[in-house]
Amino acid sequence: MPVEGVFRVSVLTVNLAENSYEIVIERGALASLGRRCRTVGLKGMAAIVTNPTVAGLYGAAVTESLQSVGFSVVQIVIPDGEEYKNSTTLNRLYDDLLEAGVDRSSFVVALGGGVVGDVAGYAAATWLRGIPFVQVPTTLLAQVDSSVGGKTGIDHPKGKNLIGAFYQPRLVLIDVSTLKTLDQRQFRAGLAEVIKYGASVNLPFFEYIEENIAAILAMEPDILIEIIRRSCELKAHVVELDEKEAGLRAILNYGHTLGHAFEALSGFSGLVHGEAVALGMVLAAKISAAEGFCSPEDVSRIHALIVRCGLLVEIPPYDRQHLLNAIAADKKSKGGTITFICNQGIGMYAMSHHTPEELLLLSGLEA
Repeated sequence: MPVEGVFRVSVLTVNLAENSYEIVIERGALASLGRRCRTVGLKGMAAIVTNPTVAGLYGAAVTESLQSVGFSVVQIVIPDGEEYKNSTTLNRLYDDLLEAGVDRSSFVVALGGGVVGDVAGYAAATWLRGIPFVQVPTTLLAQVDSSVGGKTGIDHPKGKNLIGAFYQPRLVLIDVSTLKTLDQRQFRAGLAEVIKYGASVNLPFFEYIEENIAAILAMEPDILIEIIRRSCELKAHVVELDEKEAGLRAILNYGHTLGHAFEALSGFSGLVHGEAVALGMVLAAKISAAEGFCSPEDVSRIHALIVRCGLLVEIPPYDRQHLLNAIAADKKSKGGTITFICNQGIGMYAMSHHTPEELLLLSGLEA
């Protein structure tokens, strides 16, 4: 990996022909944002979209970096939390972009976690029929997952991520130093997406997480760079093969079908996304075993790693019909049947097809 300056830097390329872009992973990367935006050919006004917490922590540094190379900057603050990832927030963002004079020669900088990245990215995809945007993720979940791959969008009251577009960023800039200000709940929630890659795609990575969990929880910088780099590499490889989820990319939804359902039942506020995914992986492993794709020992091993990360494994109380309705709203549902992602052993995937009722039965939620 290339090395620049004082700190270790990892630079990956997502190869998507004319939509290709780099992922830069570095301690102290925020200071280089302006220079890197110039390098990829961005110009005009930079509209920083962020939330109140991140604006207070990093808004000034990002603004200074952009202004230092000649960009004019406007900062737009949207509410924080999954419950605000909706059309109301999006329309207010459009109002702010219009008032600021953001035109086709401008670009958007998404500074924050997954909600900011999804909403700002979708706004960029649709504002004036599309302007460039840059992802600057500040949470672990966004750094290892949602900032990479070009999925943007908002939630609908009846389901998560039902409204959106595939729209690739021009650059993803990951500063691992921002994780120092992330609360422990959100950090651990991000680890669910890290485990996902190991459990369903890559056994050596799963083993690496097992072996280094103490250092990961201690947030040792080099270890963080490594797990972020490997997560991004795995996701980038899948995205390169299937940019718009025609088939293979669905494997990245391991744990998400049931996870999204529990997240929706919580009103997008009782559970944060990674906690819901952890619950979804617990059940996905059980379904995989019931289907004969993995052994009870594999299920126990996945369960144990989730527990070691301090994530939830107990299924919260739920109304059966509401849960079935939430599962049926999954984007992978066709004709009442859902393509469900299983783990085949650990480190490989399999796909099965079930109704929501069958998933409840296979998961052990219904006797």
